[in-house]
Amino acid sequence: MKITLPVIAINFKTYSESVGKKGLKIAKAAEEISNDTGICIIIAPQHTDIQLIASQVEVPVFAQHIDPFTAGSHTGYILPEAVAEAGAVGTLINHSEHRLILADIDEAIRRAKEAKLKTIACSNNPEVSASICALSPDFCAYEPPDLIGTGISVSTAKPEVVTKAVELMQKINPRVIPLCGAGISTGEDVTAAIKLNTRGVLLASGVVKAKDPKAVLQEMAEAAQKTL
Repeated sequence: MKITLPVIAINFKTYSESVGKKGLKIAKAAEEISNDTGICIIIAPQHTDIQLIASQVEVPVFAQHIDPFTAGSHTGYILPEAVAEAGAVGTLINHSEHRLILADIDEAIRRAKEAKLKTIACSNNPEVSASICALSPDFCAYEPPDLIGTGISVSTAKPEVVTKAVELMQKINPRVIPLCGAGISTGEDVTAAIKLNTRGVLLASGVVKAKDPKAVLQEMAEAAQKTL
């Protein structure tokens, strides 16, 4: 499945608003809006919902996490091949709520590539962003942890830090596509992020916990469309 730029990536986390059929409803709204606007919308549901959602929508479905293991005795861990078999085309790695050490990030990216999964590796500061880009994920999403879930957008609250992170990412590995996240909740936030030389956003509660997720996502996609 082709991923075009800019992207809007939505992490469903473990919010009750995105479990099972409720998550499928958001996914179908994402598909409709993506078709209407031409903006690529990536969704990352809980692992148990990947197969349900991937079988019913034509937008890229990512896992929220994989573990850097091969098949064997690893009870409770998530194999990249398993999420690929369920229908995922990519995965988040090292989200601030599921941190990994650098060696495991490296191995997770390598294992994801073996399973033909795209990777969005998350980072919590510009320096970590640079280190992660040296490992060659497909995307690197810079997210200051103190702004995640606050509704205060990193693209407006800390634009200079986003700019620094993007500059470091591009210096280390220009093939890695920069994203930013944390507090993204409006179309203006998306516009601001892209103007800071990112190629899209990673967000969660701004859409999933909104009173009208479809309306918010429509606004964001239209804002991204105007940057083309």
